[in-house]
Amino acid sequence: MQNRTESECTPCGHIPWNKGRIIGQKPPLKPQDIWSIRVLLKMKSQLRDLALFNLAIDSKLRACDLVKLRTSDVIHGGTVLPRASIVQQKTGQPVRFELTEQTRDAVQQWVCVADLRGDTWLFGSRAKPKDHITTRQYARIVKRWIGMIDLDPSVYGTHSIRRTKASLIYKRTKNLRAVQLLLGHTKLASTVKYLGVEVDDALEIAEHTEI
Repeated sequence: MQNRTESECTPCGHIPWNKGRIIGQKPPLKPQDIWSIRVLLKMKSQLRDLALFNLAIDSKLRACDLVKLRTSDVIHGGTVLPRASIVQQKTGQPVRFELTEQTRDAVQQWVCVADLRGDTWLFGSRAKPKDHITTRQYARIVKRWIGMIDLDPSVYGTHSIRRTKASLIYKRTKNLRAVQLLLGHTKLASTVKYLGVEVDDALEIAEHTEI
């Protein structure tokens, strides 16, 4: 796949951390990778990272939207919601996402341990308590997760996390429209390009064609 210049989000007045960098498509994680990271985070009692990881996998949100989640986005009446909705920063369009039981449990534990009260950032900055973690900080956290399971951190990134569940859903259902809605893409062509499904499907056909 041809390399390209890519940016997660381009908020007004802010220069994306990866602007001008030539990067390739970041591969999604495999189910065994997800399981390994979860186990290690639980063993290390890293409740914030566990909640962030699980929520990132389930929500399939861009980094700029994930880091800005507030408690009110996912919690109502003290209970973590099974489904939530936010307005995407990049498109200005709403997108809904699910929170599985293990994600709800992880978020609930984090909220209790961190004593998050009222409407506040779900993942606040430790250096600046009034702010949320930045996309740059999130990118570093992702690299740490990848390194924990002995994968090459230079190969994976925040897009790997965003693509993971979407890629698994497509492989199991082949339903591009569903994946488009889950990723919040306005155009189906964007979903096709993002998942690289044309290449994957072509290779799968070729593998099962003998001459």
